[in-house]
Amino acid sequence: MQTVSFKAGGKTAELYFSGSDSRLIVLNTFEQEGGRIAQMLENTGKSAALLAVSGLDWNCDMSPRKCGALYKNDEPFSGGADSYLELLTGEILPRAEEILQGKSAVTGIAGYSLAGLFALYALYRCDVFDRAASVSGSLWFPGFREFAQQNEMRKKPVKLYLSVGDREAKTRNRLLSSVQENTEALAEHWRRKGIDVTFELNEGNHFKDAQLRTFKGITALL
Repeated sequence: MQTVSFKAGGKTAELYFSGSDSRLIVLNTFEQEGGRIAQMLENTGKSAALLAVSGLDWNCDMSPRKCGALYKNDEPFSGGADSYLELLTGEILPRAEEILQGKSAVTGIAGYSLAGLFALYALYRCDVFDRAASVSGSLWFPGFREFAQQNEMRKKPVKLYLSVGDREAKTRNRLLSSVQENTEALAEHWRRKGIDVTFELNEGNHFKDAQLRTFKGITALL
């Protein structure tokens, strides 16, 4: 496995690949996590390049619109997803394709938590990705369920993977408690659109086995 790192727009992109990869998965994540997941993929013999992007301003880059903080001392969400998506598709992804010496036959996007929300939102805002994994995705985000149900994706995806922990909805926070209901409702909505959707209910809360869940989501896309 080869690794090439580069900077763009203040973000760090790490591309993990072999010479025979014809599939590319974009993973918005934390520093070092991409390398661990790439190694897990290589250990299973999955043939895919992984483009891990870190250095994100999560409450800005991953949020579709402005939203108040979840808790009193948290930062609010500033709705910078469209700006980040422009950077991702206009600069980061083309640079990765240049390193891979051509556009991949398959281009997917995956993410955990807010990055899972962003992965699905991206399908409505561009036609670059043909599959997406929202792993314990923040589908509690205000207005996203309605947005997804009332609008059409730019390109019908080949595959969607959605997951949530079976304890994630067990919270007194009104927004967070809607996550499982919203995830299941959107899974059914997209199935009715004729999309191949896998929904998985994992054991535990939002923070359990994040890397393993992400790995499972990516392998489902492959």
